[in-house]
This record gives sequence, structure tokens and C-alpha cells, in this order.
Amino acid sequence: MDTDVTRPAPAGHQDDSGHRSAEHLVVMGVAGSGKTTVAGRLAARLDLVLAEADEFHPAANIAKMSAGTPLTDADRAPWLAAIRDWLSSEADAGHAAVVTCSALKRTYRDVLRSAHGTVRFVHLDGSAELLAGRIGERSGHFMPPTLLPSQLADLEPLADDEDGVVVDVTATPDEIVETVLAWLDRT
Repeated sequence: MDTDVTRPAPAGHQDDSGHRSAEHLVVMGVAGSGKTTVAGRLAARLDLVLAEADEFHPAANIAKMSAGTPLTDADRAPWLAAIRDWLSSEADAGHAAVVTCSALKRTYRDVLRSAHGTVRFVHLDGSAELLAGRIGERSGHFMPPTLLPSQLADLEPLADDEDGVVVDVTATPDEIVETVLAWLDRT
């Protein structure tokens, strides 16, 4: 596959807004969908910089989630802005990037889409039962399994007019990566 599809444009190339063109991937989905694993493998295969959205959360958000309290739109606003700003700084430096982010609502994705460059979404989707099982098996993450229902309630799947692909997480991480790479190659 020609991985140049997701690499930054040559130096000096600018998009319509005057920013350097870069194609970012946001690997999205609720907790337990495999965002970190898939994003890491995509970044490695495409030789792109990787960021984990959890690293952009203010301490207050992590404390709230650790206590089992769902985040509100207001809680998420500075977090989403920080991710958007990071993507923009990567694009301004001529780099494309991969970032994990739940990106549950279209309005959240709209914030991310406003980053410099092009932002495309990879929605990792699975059944509530599968996701709950995965969350229950992991250790060391601040988000308790009790928050999964609130994430599923907030989740707005990608609309037909959004630039993205939905991938079933019953596939292996490597199969998911191959599906995403094939989608990138076709688009």
C-alpha cells in the first residue's frame, strides 16, 4: 500500500485555509474498543506521530472519571480543544498524526475537524457486552467499567457526510489495521 496517502504534503504545500496540508487520523470509540492498540499499530505502519487523548485531560477530568462520574460537554470542551490544538501544531510543522479520542458526539468531532489539515475518523465499534468484558479485563486505567453505559448513551455514530470508516472490533487489531489501510488506499 502507498502510505503517502496519510503523510504530510511536501513542504510549502498549503490547503485552502493557508495551512500546510496534513491528514490526521482520529481513532475513536468508547472505552474498551481498542483505540490505543489500533492507533499505535496504525501510527507504526504509517510512520506517523501518535498521541493518546487521555494525556490531554485536565487532572479534574481524570479525578471525576476515576470517581465514576461521567464527564459533561463542558468538562470535555478544554480537552477537545487541546487535542485540536495539538493536531494543528503537528500540521503546521508539516506532520500528519494519529490520535486516540472517544469523539463520542458529532459536535466533539466538529471541534477536532477544525484542526489544521484534514481530520479523518476511524470508529472502532462493538457490542456493549464485548466492550464491558474488555474493560473488566484491563488494569491500570482510570476509567471504571461503570462509565461505559454513559459513553454508549452519548455515542453518535459517524454520519454519512463525515470523513471516516466504522470497523467492527471483533476483528483482531491487525485485521482492523488492514481494513483501515485498505480504506485509506481507496479514498
